[in-house]
Amino acid sequence: MTVPETFVIRGARAGDGEPLGALDRAEWSPLHAVLPPPSEPYPPFFDERHQPADYLVAERAGVLLGYVRVARPTPLESNGHVRQIQGLAVASEARGQGVGRALLRATLAKAAADGATRITLRVLGHNTPARALYAAEGFAVEGVLPGEFLVEGKPVDDVLMGRPLSQGPLG
Repeated sequence: MTVPETFVIRGARAGDGEPLGALDRAEWSPLHAVLPPPSEPYPPFFDERHQPADYLVAERAGVLLGYVRVARPTPLESNGHVRQIQGLAVASEARGQGVGRALLRATLAKAAADGATRITLRVLGHNTPARALYAAEGFAVEGVLPGEFLVEGKPVDDVLMGRPLSQGPLG
């Protein structure tokens, strides 16, 4: 049995936009997407609201394996201590190798280093793999919006999860 090469987690760079867009399109799934499948012409991955500084990426031998986007949920000073995960994707060929967990843990560390004390996210109720990962890393369900989205014509819950950053990564 061969062990895959290790990967590194780093901040995204402007030049990562095209490969991240391709990864995002390749991994589109109704398991986690509430928008229809992407179609041409594809918008740029980075834009005014989605800057490279908001992303961490996993990279192995120059190939991007996944990303996580973390940002402030609002511009309000009263919740400036909160960060929100606003997207996490791992390439199919890299799943089961700890990439998602490493991205998540790096996000927790970065958010804490940036002065945040709490982190939140939203995940679709039927996305069992993502929910299990988040729970294993200390996220708790803090609310559920039943049937908030129609995905492939079926109602799907929007699950709100969060955790304090002071608890540190688990595992």
